[in-house]
Amino acid sequence: MSTLASTAAECRPVMQPVPAVIRSVTKETHDTFTLTVAPPQGDPVTAFEPGQFSMLYVFGVGELPISISGDPAVRDTLTYTIRSVGQVTYQLVTRRPGECIGVRGPFGTSWPLKEARGKSVLIVAGGIGLAPLRPAIYSILRHRGDYNRLVILYGSRSPRDLLYRKEFEAWGLLPDTQALATVDYGGVSWRGHVGVVTTLFRLVRMQPQDTVAMICGPEIMMRYAARELEARGLPPSQIYLSMERNMKCGAGFCGHCQLGPYFVCKHGPVFAYREVKPYLDLYEL
Repeated sequence: MSTLASTAAECRPVMQPVPAVIRSVTKETHDTFTLTVAPPQGDPVTAFEPGQFSMLYVFGVGELPISISGDPAVRDTLTYTIRSVGQVTYQLVTRRPGECIGVRGPFGTSWPLKEARGKSVLIVAGGIGLAPLRPAIYSILRHRGDYNRLVILYGSRSPRDLLYRKEFEAWGLLPDTQALATVDYGGVSWRGHVGVVTTLFRLVRMQPQDTVAMICGPEIMMRYAARELEARGLPPSQIYLSMERNMKCGAGFCGHCQLGPYFVCKHGPVFAYREVKPYLDLYEL
């Protein structure tokens, strides 16, 4: 077999969507929905690590990378939280239970849960960035004795844009766990914090050398959050970001998601801050 033919044979299983049946569609906010899907025959789903993503395909419409937002310990369904912002996402969130979509993956790197054992964990999320971090939170809570303090800081545009509100409140009531939310615009009925997510850092007690930070959200938010944490003494090697780029193949073949020397779909989406720090200030890289 030629090298070209061999490469094509290796790519085919990775590039071929597997049918999955939608089990439920739950409205989280005015424009964001959570889908659960399962294999048609009820087989166990492919195991994934917190932070990884799938390529979701609406037959005849298109395909998009979506982070997995469910519990890694659940093996009969996969969960995705999706904001409806275009044709493909609209077609995904308007599917009905029983309808089929295509799923490829899981792809990419994961949050450094093994490296964080024995340390405190700081979760910093912006907007829908809480969804890719939720599997990490589930894993930490399931193995709570392996970690020290857990702090979850969440920023959103407005109260109506906050994800998983009941679950978030429940996290904040757990021992050795702090969960704080802030919004850009609160309105007259909002009694919580107002401001960008980095304004919450002053309310958190951290031992920098004993803390691993995991950040996901808009790139500008991650840039400022990482800088602020570094200024507060967190080593760049203990700060992790989930990057987002225009991912088309999910396996490092097409090059659409290149970030400097990296392909985000293959070498990421989770990177140590020290790896991507030189590229965060480059406009439209």
